Amino acid sequence: MKSAVLVFPGINRERDMARALKLVSGTDAAMVWHADTELPKGTDLVVVPGGFSYGDYLRCGAIAARAPVMDAVRKFAGDGGLVLGVCNGFQILCESGLLPGVLMRNARLKFICRDVHLRVERADSPFTRGYKAGQVIKVPVAHGEGNYEADEETVKRLEGDGRVLYRYCSPEGELGESYNINGAAASIAGIVNERGNVLGMMPHPENHVEPIMGSTDGRGLFEGLAAHLKAAA
Repeated sequence: MKSAVLVFPGINRERDMARALKLVSGTDAAMVWHADTELPKGTDLVVVPGGFSYGDYLRCGAIAARAPVMDAVRKFAGDGGLVLGVCNGFQILCESGLLPGVLMRNARLKFICRDVHLRVERADSPFTRGYKAGQVIKVPVAHGEGNYEADEETVKRLEGDGRVLYRYCSPEGELGESYNINGAAASIAGIVNERGNVLGMMPHPENHVEPIMGSTDGRGLFEGLAAHLKAAA
């Protein structure tokens, strides 16, 4: 698995992401600067990590979405390459047009930093094949603007096409307002594009990949990606 992790001014989870990728693949991820215009040759996974790119000025992810490297990412995704955006990365993917919708301020207007439970909706995606459908995993969140919103028709289309891969839930997998930590439409924590090769999610699976972190539930996402790419090679 040859991964490329994008680095923007203000991003702060690139090393966490690179470590998670290496733990699973055994290969160092390439760190790609925002001003670069090309991805490393042979890249098969691009990761847009979390943080506060460009200080979250204008809107979260708005400036990063217009960085030179994003043209290469859009082309890569258009050619079928796998793209993962986490937290600020999800915001950047929405702002860049690779995913629909927008991430708004959390419903209670407070920054949330804690573990949450997610329900895996499908297990037949490259981003979920390391789990079972309906499985509940525990991973951290750390965001102030994670409230996913889209027009009613878009949300219906996401639901109908099976493009919602992760939802906020109870420890038992139940959905409800009390478990929807940021007020996201349909408890959405992660979605894919129409082709299924671009995932954006607010929670941080890279921060729960080793026992010392208190949980290894996030590891399944990376193991699934590695297995998918190995099978496709």
